[in-house]
Amino acid sequence: MAKIILEKSKCIGCGSCQVLCPKFFEIKDSKAHLKGSQTKSDNEEMETAEIDDCVKEAASACPMECIRIEN
Repeated sequence: MAKIILEKSKCIGCGSCQVLCPKFFEIKDSKAHLKGSQTKSDNEEMETAEIDDCVKEAASACPMECIRIEN
């Protein structure tokens, strides 16, 4: 299993993650949200069997580097 982590405190709400990967990301209240995730402290986390390519693209495009992927 892999994990997608979104560090909300770093997010500036630019929307690049939503544009590149709307299946997983959306903008609400001027911040990115990881759809279907669980909130743990200031992070949103989701476990998944496979990481879609669009999640990797969103992570690399994020100007604040607030999207992480852990294997």
